[in-house]
Amino acid sequence: MSTKILQGLRVLDLSRMLSGPYCTMHLADHGAEVIKIEGGAGDTSRGNGPFRDDDPSHDWAGYFVSLNRGKKSVALDLKSDEGREHFRALAATADVVVENFRPGVMDRLGLSYESLAESNPRLVYAAIRGFGDPRTGESPYATWPSYDVVAQAMGGLIAMTGPDPDTPTKTGPGVGDIFAGMMMAFGIMAALREAEATGKGQFVDVAMYDAMISLCERMVYLHDMTGKVPQPEGNGHPFLTPFGLYPAADGHVALGIVDDAFWQRLATIMEREELGTDPRFASRALRAQNAAEVDKLVSRWTSGRSKADLTTLLGGQVPFGPLNTIADIAADPHVAARGMLAQVKGPDPAHKPWTVAANPLRFGAHGHGELAAPPALGAHDAILKGLDPVQPMDADSIRKLRDAFGRFATGVTVVTTRQPDGTPRGFTANSFTSVSLDPPLLLVCIGKRALSCDTFAGCDNFAVNILADDQKEISGLFASQSPDKFDTADWHPDAQGIAILDGALTSFSCARHRLVDAGDHLILIGRVLTFETGDGQPLGYYKGAYFDIGLDRALTDAAASGGGRLGAVLECEGWLLLAEEPDGGITVPTAPIKDNSVDGLVKTLTSLGLSPELTHLYAVYQITRADTQRIIYHGTVRGEPSQGLQYFDLNALPLDRVGNDAERSMLRRYAQENRHGSFGIYHGTEVEGVVHTLAGHRKYHI
Repeated sequence: MSTKILQGLRVLDLSRMLSGPYCTMHLADHGAEVIKIEGGAGDTSRGNGPFRDDDPSHDWAGYFVSLNRGKKSVALDLKSDEGREHFRALAATADVVVENFRPGVMDRLGLSYESLAESNPRLVYAAIRGFGDPRTGESPYATWPSYDVVAQAMGGLIAMTGPDPDTPTKTGPGVGDIFAGMMMAFGIMAALREAEATGKGQFVDVAMYDAMISLCERMVYLHDMTGKVPQPEGNGHPFLTPFGLYPAADGHVALGIVDDAFWQRLATIMEREELGTDPRFASRALRAQNAAEVDKLVSRWTSGRSKADLTTLLGGQVPFGPLNTIADIAADPHVAARGMLAQVKGPDPAHKPWTVAANPLRFGAHGHGELAAPPALGAHDAILKGLDPVQPMDADSIRKLRDAFGRFATGVTVVTTRQPDGTPRGFTANSFTSVSLDPPLLLVCIGKRALSCDTFAGCDNFAVNILADDQKEISGLFASQSPDKFDTADWHPDAQGIAILDGALTSFSCARHRLVDAGDHLILIGRVLTFETGDGQPLGYYKGAYFDIGLDRALTDAAASGGGRLGAVLECEGWLLLAEEPDGGITVPTAPIKDNSVDGLVKTLTSLGLSPELTHLYAVYQITRADTQRIIYHGTVRGEPSQGLQYFDLNALPLDRVGNDAERSMLRRYAQENRHGSFGIYHGTEVEGVVHTLAGHRKYHI
């Protein structure tokens, strides 16, 4: 039975055989995208068998099918430069890496946790080893190879299993592998929870030897408290009876009598009520002292009856169960009701489905669907085509991306994706923001009641289109439930086939990175693959109305021509461009008197070898004593200053050299706002005014 509870989680599975694949099987069963990284002939278990008669080419071993259902397969040779490069690119997009090699294997390949974490700090790296990893405690057996039987033997399980001390017995299922795999599944989810809270992943490891000691916890406290070394005790219990297996006419049954009330009930069913109050058996301790006699009495009674008869007599009355074979399990109504024998369809629809043990976890808030097919070797190599080599972002790329991220103010965007059949879907979103520059991440909030919610929750790719100020109609169109949105709007597909709206100020093509539940909304986080930028100003939306938050040149130029002076606060990577006056004072760069306009300021700075870019209005204030007006823009600049211009450190501005009180206060405010990137627009006089923000305004005193 599968759910989508872990949808959005990407796991790279390098593990082989049982422990690692069993761990990642649980993640895949519940919606994680588990990508098996296989080389050569693939996972060893592909050839382990058994094989069905209708599989003469031996493509599908039962061992492999059972553990690898619902996963993807990518064939990579990690010993080649190309293979390692592809794996690094995949790991940069992953949440988890799982491997069960001996210590040092991945390090020698240049793919250690530490190196992968440089490109993906959130990565959880999970290692299952026979004797653990030196990072968390170096065992003297660290380099020994290990399989299930070794872990069972060294961890104490075999020493406690069997009919007597002279006949140690290995447990049938691969408990040494399986229990370590289950422990690691828990470890992965715990580390992921911390990574979501802190943004930092970590290395997690489980030693199979350690897992067996944990499984056999009873031997530890018995040895500590009694000084005894627990030995095999057959099918009984060291201090409880009747507790264990008892013979039936056609097999065996299990009894687990702990409470005295259950013993009395068993005695009544056996038609030996006197045993319930017999001074030799009336309490748990007394029964343990006389265990041999209790077991003889119970065995004599059970051995004369069939498992079916005993089930009728004891089922639901005392802790009881028949000893089932797989044939018994297949016929049990409990197994049918719980769906514990699941059908898995193969990649070939004509192929008869396989029967496997289903996942036992049940989640009340989720439907449980069919298990998906296991992958053919390399069946999902196409995943590699969409990957870019992992390269650190250079300063110019970060600048361009920061500029693209800065082309919105209120989150008026259209988010687009497509259904599995290729039909485009989209809606207007007002909750959108950038999360990180490196890696470049964006997030958008989707209401759970929105018609497109399920489509976006299940998408692999989506796009965020930041609308320009002339796209009010587009915003309204995508805010509606109109079925012909994409017939009306002009758009073109990106490399993933997602709609990019023509004329948008900026459009980001994203790969799904994570889906986070946030109450009545889902937060969809995407990793930016590519982006397009256009000309124009962003479309603003506040209290139900659109507004232009860009440069309104007609208004400001008119104000400037009426006696105001126009200037700009221009930032360059933490430095502010200011003009030095002959008397030693400093001020913001201003437009020439003969061309007191936005264009005049830009032309003047450009003629000096600088590259200014004005983004939005920053301050408009009246100097009442001189009856003049100051208009200040915000922007960025590049290039080496000259002719009285100089860069000043924003964290150490010499404000005592600014002669104008209003300008000094404005620069002080700018230095504060620049630290967190949230800029307001000041409007008032040189004494008092209002700083307008996106969420209203606040009083501001100079």
